[in-house]
Amino acid sequence: MAVFHYTGVKADSTVVRGTASADTPRQARDQLRAEGVRVKKIVETNATKAKTKNPFSLPLRSFRIQWATAIHEMAMMLHAGIPILDALDTITEQNRGPFRVAMLKVRDRVASGSSLAGALAEQPKLFDPASIHMVEVGENSGTLDSVLQQLSQFKRKQLTLRNSVTTAMVYPAFLTCFGTTAAIFLMTSVLPPLLENLEETMEVLPWPTQVAKYLSNLLLNYGWLLAALFVVMLFCVMSILRTERGLHYWHQKLLKLPILGPMIVKQGVSRIAMIIATLSRSGIELTKAVELAERSTSNLVFKSALRQFGERIAAGEDVSDALAKDGAFPPLAVRVFSVGQESGKLDDMLFQLAEDYDEQVATASARLTSLLEPALILVLAAAVGFLLLATILPILEAGNVM
Repeated sequence: MAVFHYTGVKADSTVVRGTASADTPRQARDQLRAEGVRVKKIVETNATKAKTKNPFSLPLRSFRIQWATAIHEMAMMLHAGIPILDALDTITEQNRGPFRVAMLKVRDRVASGSSLAGALAEQPKLFDPASIHMVEVGENSGTLDSVLQQLSQFKRKQLTLRNSVTTAMVYPAFLTCFGTTAAIFLMTSVLPPLLENLEETMEVLPWPTQVAKYLSNLLLNYGWLLAALFVVMLFCVMSILRTERGLHYWHQKLLKLPILGPMIVKQGVSRIAMIIATLSRSGIELTKAVELAERSTSNLVFKSALRQFGERIAAGEDVSDALAKDGAFPPLAVRVFSVGQESGKLDDMLFQLAEDYDEQVATASARLTSLLEPALILVLAAAVGFLLLATILPILEAGNVM
């Protein structure tokens, strides 16, 4: 079945918009007419094509949040004995936008006899491989509700960790943008007329005023050129990052940054540990869990290390030796994998490692934010103070001369 967006009018002249699933547009019109809706416009939609052009776009991030919520709600309904089709109907009814379209397609495929995992796999750009395989394991073992509950907990922890780091960087980013904009405005609009008047009354300007005048003239005379150079440099950097080699180099350098590097490493290891632990607890073997973790990881350094790790343990190599060879994982993570595999408690130990690293990342990000905020405020205060000094000094000296 296809999914159609429609605009119509009810009997009381109320305009309604929504989606309907049918084989043809005519069948969709007939369904809506039976519901008392006179269709004005109806078009077929393709959520996978329309909403996944940019993997970093806001719609896809919003989709992931809705999917995490839907997993939790579906697990509750299945645990209460509600049939899966009724659960999918409930989730579809209470959502709008691309997520509703995607879930309508999933519901139609399940209604036609497909498994839930198979229906999700038909939209691979929207539903991640870990979710698809965990749902498949749950369906095969008859424990779909408990598996979905584990998947829901994993998704929520993942979103919480990402949101905590993002929130910690919002205020420093705002201060930086605001300070840069204010400095450019002062240098291009406020200082030039003041400096022009001061030059008429003084032969030699104080050195702060000369520096401010030089920067102001630089922005006024070559501002467009500087902006063009900045855009060209940004375009070149983005072009390099689009290549696998350039992105791998960037990810490698990120992991080696003095302060942010350890945070990025712990955040990446925590995500990998949660994925492997969740999959292992669901009954998926270690090699398959490592493969799915690799496909769910965005950092190319960790992705390459996981690929080689999976190949080595599949060849019979020791877990600790296979994981430590690339040097991408901290010694603690290597030890946890080794001891967990030997003791048969790999999932429990990986969950503990993920929780420990989550707490460390949250603490480090909070400390970094608490240090960045006053530092940025001091920098902004120094910049504004310098501009005030460059303006006031010649005024005071001109008054003394007079």
